[in-house]
Order: sequence, then structure tokens, then C-alpha cells
Amino acid sequence: MALNWTEIHSVDELHEIWDNSLEKPAVFFKHSTRCSISSMALRAFERNWLPDETQLFFIDLIAKRDVSNLLAELSKVEHQSPQIIVTKNQKVLYSDSHGTIDAEKVQKLIQ
Repeated sequence: MALNWTEIHSVDELHEIWDNSLEKPAVFFKHSTRCSISSMALRAFERNWLPDETQLFFIDLIAKRDVSNLLAELSKVEHQSPQIIVTKNQKVLYSDSHGTIDAEKVQKLIQ
């Protein structure tokens, strides 16, 4: 991974991140390590992201399906793969999936 992602390993970690995302936006990227479309979307996102202070969280949905499912439940955003979900104050500001995931759009939204 080219960006400074924080990988989420457990539902407890996700609960903590969700609870702590009240002050600044959190960007969650749900990635399938078995999917070439997901890999292309991740590379495109990383290539177009301009480094800043935004919290970037990575979920390997093959290894951590429970974490991915919990994020869908908390955010009320139907699961997709690949998928980006941006939250602040425990509310979804933006979500998108597949080839329409756009790093520039995310950064403009949260700045």
C-alpha cells in the first residue's frame, strides 16, 4: 500500500475508530485482495490522493469480513467491493464503489 493506511483488524478497532471520528473525517477503503477491479481502484485512489492529515483506514474484506459487515451496518451503506466510505460525526458524507471511486472528489469534500 502506497499511502499511510491504518489497517483495521477487528470489530473492536472499528467501533473505536467510529466512536472517535467525531472531530475529523475518516476515510474507509474496503478492498478485496482477490479482485482485479478492487486492485485497480485502490491504485487509482492512491495515485490521485494528495497527502494530508486525513485518517485513511483500510479493510481487507476477504480476511476481515466481520469488520466489513460492521462498517456496512454502522454506516447504513450497502456493501460493495471495492468501496470507499467517508464519515464525520458518525454520519456518511460520501460513499462510492468500483471505478467511480475518486480521491480528488473525496479530498474536495472533506477540506
